[in-house]
Amino acid sequence: MTANEPLIPKHGGYRKLRSFQVAQLIYDVTVRFCDRYVEKRSRTHDQMVQAARSGVQNIAEGSQASGTSKKTELKLTNVARASLEELRLDYEDFLRQRGLPIWTRDDPRRQALIDRRCATVDELAAWVQEENDRGRGGQSGPHGQKPSAPSTKSTSPEIAANAALVLLAVACSLLDRQLAAQAKAFETEGGFTERLYRVRSEKRSSRPPSTRSTKSTPSTDD
Repeated sequence: MTANEPLIPKHGGYRKLRSFQVAQLIYDVTVRFCDRYVEKRSRTHDQMVQAARSGVQNIAEGSQASGTSKKTELKLTNVARASLEELRLDYEDFLRQRGLPIWTRDDPRRQALIDRRCATVDELAAWVQEENDRGRGGQSGPHGQKPSAPSTKSTSPEIAANAALVLLAVACSLLDRQLAAQAKAFETEGGFTERLYRVRSEKRSSRPPSTRSTKSTPSTDD
């Protein structure tokens, strides 16, 4: 316990979290992707958009709740992670059902996109267009080489969906680390009840002996 531990520590600040920033980009990308490539009246359209939104909202809500409930923070962060995993499956299904390839982990386009560090949906769309203009859709060879055979299909859906999958892989990795850190903090520091007890104990120990309460256990009404 540190001296003068605040009852409610600093919390929120989710806009500075890299996981939130990437999740928000994924949401914007998914809205545009679904409007362009998925039937607007279909259930899949709504499910993908809602899964993307859930990822963003639950990261934010978990961060806000962290001041008074580490357990709620963990729960909501895990919901965000699960929502993005659901969305990842939807993008994979989109590609698989249309006979379009899912980029392998060693596909150089994955790292090229990560290195680009797109911050907005327009920046990502520009990258997708650049890749499309290079004629690198379909079954591509190593980075910098032309495809072994030209594709007769529009390559934009393949590149756009795979770009979203790259962002999802980044977001899920960030959330996995975030969850691990939150779990460790909960194990070592406890939650709000433990903090309340520590703060009360510190306050009692700082009073003159004649004014101290004889109670030594935390209240259970919180």
